[in-house]
Amino acid sequence: MALNADDRTAVTELLSLHGHLFDAGELDRLDELFTDDVVYDVTDFGQEPLAGIAAIREATLALGAANPVAHHITNVVLTEITSGQVRALSKGLGVHTDGTCGSVTYDDTVVRGRDGWRISRRRVIARRVPLGGA
Repeated sequence: MALNADDRTAVTELLSLHGHLFDAGELDRLDELFTDDVVYDVTDFGQEPLAGIAAIREATLALGAANPVAHHITNVVLTEITSGQVRALSKGLGVHTDGTCGSVTYDDTVVRGRDGWRISRRRVIARRVPLGGA
């Protein structure tokens, strides 16, 4: 069964919700974004992957004022892997308190569960050089 328009909308809105929850500090709602066993891979930033919602919440709180004040997502491309599982590629922009910005690519695996779509794996890839370094 192909990914239908309702699923595409639901997954895109899920990805968009990320910025709203983090920017508002609503870390008690991360279960609306992630599966309980989510792997949040930040190895591109020199960190170990975070396993589970509690680890994401703790790492976010530990980062404190170094967190971006605004997370924006754009350029969402969805590809069905299997029925109920989607690969979502998107671009992320983070605005810091000093006005500087950073860019990442989110490479997500999104799964449909009893509570709807949730991110089960997120790899955050830093964008550091133009044209992917080519």
